[in-house]
Amino acid sequence: MPNPRKIVLHSLHGERPVLAALVADWIAEGVNYVGVVGVDAERIEDLIDALCVGDGSAPYFMLTAAHGPDESLEDAVFLAEQLSDEFAGPVSVIAF
Repeated sequence: MPNPRKIVLHSLHGERPVLAALVADWIAEGVNYVGVVGVDAERIEDLIDALCVGDGSAPYFMLTAAHGPDESLEDAVFLAEQLSDEFAGPVSVIAF
């Protein structure tokens, strides 16, 4: 089975230095959606967007979403599962 192209990042501790390496791996694997839920979700989503753009010379398109404090992990997974067409496929949840 190919690597999942949709990820829900469940942030348990907020922003961490390993995020850049994680996003680089996702780009290499062709991930096209990351939803972030939990601690600092909006900040982490912004960082993912910035890492995908880089210096602008070779931006990578990845659809991202930050889920607010009133949204659960289940809500984030549900949204990811609803994505179709070029965003179709299995969802992987990563505790971060």
